[in-house]
Amino acid sequence: MENGKEKITLRSTLKSMDTEETIDLWFYRPIGYVWALLFRRLGISPNAVTIASIFIGIAAGILFYFDNLMYNVAGMLLLIWANSFDSADGQLARMTGKYSRLGRILDGLSGDLWFITIYIALCLRLMNEGWNVSVFALGAIAGYFHAQQASMADYYRNFHLFFVKGKSGSELEDMSQLEQNFKKLTWKKDFMTKLVQFFYIGYTRTQERLTPNMQELRSIIRSKYGDNVPEWLRVQFRAKSLPLMKYTNMLSFNTRVIALFISLFLDEVWLYFVFELTVLNIMLIYMRMRHEKICDDFVKKLTAL
Repeated sequence: MENGKEKITLRSTLKSMDTEETIDLWFYRPIGYVWALLFRRLGISPNAVTIASIFIGIAAGILFYFDNLMYNVAGMLLLIWANSFDSADGQLARMTGKYSRLGRILDGLSGDLWFITIYIALCLRLMNEGWNVSVFALGAIAGYFHAQQASMADYYRNFHLFFVKGKSGSELEDMSQLEQNFKKLTWKKDFMTKLVQFFYIGYTRTQERLTPNMQELRSIIRSKYGDNVPEWLRVQFRAKSLPLMKYTNMLSFNTRVIALFISLFLDEVWLYFVFELTVLNIMLIYMRMRHEKICDDFVKKLTAL
């Protein structure tokens, strides 16, 4: 205890050891923790940190346009900086208790804006190297699957956290609740909030559409147990889901950025798009199939009780 309050440590700012990726755990989380301590002392909010990360990440993407290794390395360092802020905003929120759905939405938006900039920069760079305008189709397809990969990785991670920490420890959303909140807002008084919620509902709807067995399991758990999931179910589901967490991490940031940096060092940036469309999509398909099978097994088990 420190001054009557729970002592803040690096570990206390993590969501869960189950869902931490090795590079994050040993690199980004310690750096993010130091940033978060500084921002807390300065009175800077988590959302302000997220917004700063957006501008840094966009600057990084612009530097990848240039066929110049010095500029590219500067862009890599900026992207690492942006991601350390992306880590810090969540750690700061856990330190201060300043959680919000807007913060979660901004956090997801930040990565999207980084990579939109990166994809545009890479496509323009390839055009300078003699590719025709159809390279933007390649970039758009890769970007679409990137969004799917990151979205589903985030969803599976939060479903796992629901069993590890319960509803309060997970950011797992529910479409019915989101739609109720959306209807309470008015376009006249809450235009920006309602606009953001509109896109977020579409994001969540896609996640639920791609996980039918998970949704059935969630429905059965709600009807049988409400928010009080029995311990035996928590333990059994965690044991089945834990081996899949490494795929959720690979589909998030670090693996794809390593591939991006390698393609930049080789001056063959098209390789990044190929990696995303092949290796990462194979991971996504496997993860989705395995997770749906796990959920289906638990649906059958709970139905038989």
